[in-house]
Order: sequence, then C-alpha cells, then structure tokens
Amino acid sequence: MRLPFIKPADLTAEQKPLYADMKSTIETSFKGFKCMRHDGALIGPWNPWLHFFKHGAPMWNLVKEMYVTATLDKRVREVAVLVTGTHFHAAYALYAHTLMAEHRGLDDDTIATIAAGERPSTLSAAESIAYDAAAALLRGSVLPEPIYKRTVEHFGQEGAAQLFYFVSLYSMISVTLNAFDVPAAE
Repeated sequence: MRLPFIKPADLTAEQKPLYADMKSTIETSFKGFKCMRHDGALIGPWNPWLHFFKHGAPMWNLVKEMYVTATLDKRVREVAVLVTGTHFHAAYALYAHTLMAEHRGLDDDTIATIAAGERPSTLSAAESIAYDAAAALLRGSVLPEPIYKRTVEHFGQEGAAQLFYFVSLYSMISVTLNAFDVPAAE
C-alpha cells in the first residue's frame, strides 16, 4: 500500500463530504466484503480517491451513477468485472468481486476459472457474451464485429453499452488499485 489510510479524524474539510458520501453508500450498497478498517478508514479504491479527492470525487460519482442506472443482470456484470480485474491482476477488485459474484450465485469453480484467465463452460448465454466482450475489449483493439453484434442482439444497444462501460469503469478502478498497490482486504 503506497498511501496511508485516512482516519475520519484526520480528514480535511475538503475530504469530509466525499468520505461521508462514500461511507453512507458503502454501508447501504456494498455488503459482503470489507470496505473499511476498524478505525473507520476506507480501504480499496476509496482510500486513493480520498487522498486525491479532486480526481477521486468524479470517479466515485461515476461508480455510483453506473450502479444506480444499471439494468444489466448482476451476474452478467460480475462476470465482466471479474474478467477485467483478472486482466489487470487487481488484488482488491478480485477479492471484492469474488465475494459479490458468490453472493449473486456464481459457483466457486466458475469464479476460479475466470480468475485463472480462462472461459468457464458453465456460463449462461448472457454471461458467455459478457465474458467474450470483456476479454476482447481488454486485448486492446477494436471489438470484433461478431462479438459486437452478438452483444447488441442479446442485450440491446443500451445493455451492450452498459456492459462496455462496466469494462471501462473497472479498468479505471483496477489501474487505480494497481498504481497505489492496494492489496486485497485481510
């Protein structure tokens, strides 16, 4: 970890509103994995976002907006997020989203296969499309036309866009986690 944890008592006046918003949302929406230390300091991507709140606040607002407006099935989103976290070897993202994927019904073998960088044979049609689209996008070139067409046909234009934006969002989050060497929670 390259940045010290910020205890609530040590927050600046500029950091306090962002911390309060993050803490409130975390307590109501991000259950099942550790997001906060015993002293109230936030862990995961929230700590770097607090340190650099001018950049972190817009990132946090994007995360909230993506989750509030998401209509894609939660398991489909988790597949895409796990593919992305695996691509970047983002320890905290893999920790948190392994637990979220379990909570949303993905079995341990499926999660382990994705985390190993492989495509599970147990995915539903929608989950398979999410896996293929995320994996193709993370190779760093234009999404192949057959994958694009299959994604739009299955999810519609809006759903396909959401899927692509979730891969983008978790690429950003994973890079943040890796830049500041944020480990998985203990």
